[in-house]
Amino acid sequence: MSRKPRNWERAVSILLLAPSILALAIFVYAFIGWTGYVSLTRWEGAAPDFTFAGLHSYQRLFLGQGTDAIRFHIDLRNMVGFTLFFLIACLSIGFVLAVLVDQRVRAESFFRSVFLFPMAVSFIVTGVAWRWILTPGDPAIGAVGINLLLEKIGLDSLKSLWFTDPTVKFITPDSPVGQILNQIGLGFLASSDVGYAMALTALVIAATWQLSGYTMALYLAGLRSIPDELREAARMDGANELQVYRHIVIPLLQPITLSAVIILGHISLKIYDLVVSMTGSGPGFATDVPALNMWRTTFDATLFAQGAAIAVILLFLVAVLIIPYLAYNTRAEAQR
Repeated sequence: MSRKPRNWERAVSILLLAPSILALAIFVYAFIGWTGYVSLTRWEGAAPDFTFAGLHSYQRLFLGQGTDAIRFHIDLRNMVGFTLFFLIACLSIGFVLAVLVDQRVRAESFFRSVFLFPMAVSFIVTGVAWRWILTPGDPAIGAVGINLLLEKIGLDSLKSLWFTDPTVKFITPDSPVGQILNQIGLGFLASSDVGYAMALTALVIAATWQLSGYTMALYLAGLRSIPDELREAARMDGANELQVYRHIVIPLLQPITLSAVIILGHISLKIYDLVVSMTGSGPGFATDVPALNMWRTTFDATLFAQGAAIAVILLFLVAVLIIPYLAYNTRAEAQR
């Protein structure tokens, strides 16, 4: 029989947990509540103004016609484009690296360390390094960074403006991407307002370099947990390696993929330090993101109510991504 805890043991447990609970309540949930309250006021200067304004700041961001609303709409477009390509790149590269390392290659620990090393570097350092690597140069000084390398090996056609490219490729119904969306029933996503800023490619490359090794580690752990008997049975039934991965390995890795999407997705939604150190807002807000907009709106323009509204919207977007995952995990644990 299990022994019920004594009263003093319960009291000690509560005392040990109390500081953490109190700190969490004050510095997380209380500040979230305070931010939500500020977003409903007219605080638009250095001096606090707690006059209630309702959803005025939110209406100004979503329905306004001024520069603030235009910038916020561009931020949302950039966030969606960056998240989409970042997730695809990280999941694809991480899975391929995990499969290669899973072949029991010699010096496996060395390769694991090499692929995981970028995670030891902060986004600030990553942004500074990749800003130098992807600096396009100009006619006065010539090509630099990776453009210089491409020039030296005769691949001038691959040279790019990288993070200085203001071009936006819009997804119209007649574009190739728009036609694919129509075929899969997502044609409503193709409009003149939906597009991808080419300058974001530099951010995607830098972020993928840093986190694809982490994705590899997740997939490698998943691959090592799959019994070899399942693969051998499939091979004995005549399946080739591609069919083994397609019908056995990849379906069994779905929980790993879901976890990776949640982790990488919430990082991409609130990305800030990489953008600050590498590109800033970019030409025509081409690399601007909501987190950067929130900081500059709040502390540079001192529009505290509007900055708080952007913060609440970011919190809502992250919650939409994470809460279903937590609910799924809770149900899975309850069914075990």
